[in-house]
Amino acid sequence: MGVWYTTREQVKAALDSAETARNNTAVDRAIAAATDTIEGRLHRRFYPWTGTRYFDWPNGQRARPWRLWLDADELISVTALSSGGVTIGAGDYFLRPYGGPPYNRLEIDLDSSAVFGGGSTHQRDITITGVWGYRADESPAVALAEALDASETAVDVTDSASVGVGHILRVDTERMIVTGKSMLDTGQNTGGALGANVADVTVTVATGSAYTVGETILIDAERMLIVDIAGNVLVVRRAWDGSVLASHLSGADIYAPRTLTVTRGALGTTATAHDTATAIARHEPPAGIVRLATALALDTLLQESAGYAREVGSGESQREASGRALRAAWDDAYTAHGRKARTRAV
Repeated sequence: MGVWYTTREQVKAALDSAETARNNTAVDRAIAAATDTIEGRLHRRFYPWTGTRYFDWPNGQRARPWRLWLDADELISVTALSSGGVTIGAGDYFLRPYGGPPYNRLEIDLDSSAVFGGGSTHQRDITITGVWGYRADESPAVALAEALDASETAVDVTDSASVGVGHILRVDTERMIVTGKSMLDTGQNTGGALGANVADVTVTVATGSAYTVGETILIDAERMLIVDIAGNVLVVRRAWDGSVLASHLSGADIYAPRTLTVTRGALGTTATAHDTATAIARHEPPAGIVRLATALALDTLLQESAGYAREVGSGESQREASGRALRAAWDDAYTAHGRKARTRAV
């Protein structure tokens, strides 16, 4: 699984689709296709990658001798820069444009003695190590519920509501990609019996603060969505996500999808050990890109379910019924985040 710009949960919520392996496979495929389409048409990658890039110098850009255009290799930050094997200090260059990231060029400070070139050949003369991509915006997500070594791929977390399949997470300096979620015993039990009644919507627990609004819980074989929390009482929506309404005894175990299956050491980072309770940050692609990825995935799934027969008009005017909203999502994303065709100034 590669990088996605929306999550399985976001698409399935929009579809009002129940949790089944068949649906998951179709949704995942649609999201992957949507991400590829966005990158191909907007000419950008909306996620951070840590590593080293090499540039020839001179390289035929016909730019000023103190300016390097990065073209498709947009920068978020620089860790190290050298040319011809000589290190160029952070005070001897500028990243442009001023409002970045993303930065599309790097310029030597003309008041310094630093220069590009000086290698035995022009090939790979300039070396830049840093974080590449559009932006590395993040928001607090959850925390580790266990200590991790450098090889574990099943990660227990304290809450599952804010993390979906497809999210990029950062723990310390390591990035991880969430590829699946499975149930984990929350360590709490129901404080009373529940009837097989959609109006029976309160679940008493020992510690209500251990749960989050929007999180799914599993009691026996029935999933429930937490819609509110009042002290130690969870207010839930019964028979959630395609599960079957059932009665439950007092003292039943409560599970939540808090075990994440992840790809460790993702996007150029290194897998390392982490302590219990370490905070986890979630990468946030631009909102317009998330909206577009979700819309494209939905359009694909709905077209597939209709055998690609969702069409309007007739004769030469016949076309696929993708809708004005999808076109608006494309237009908004391109206006805000697309790389425009242009002639580079020298």
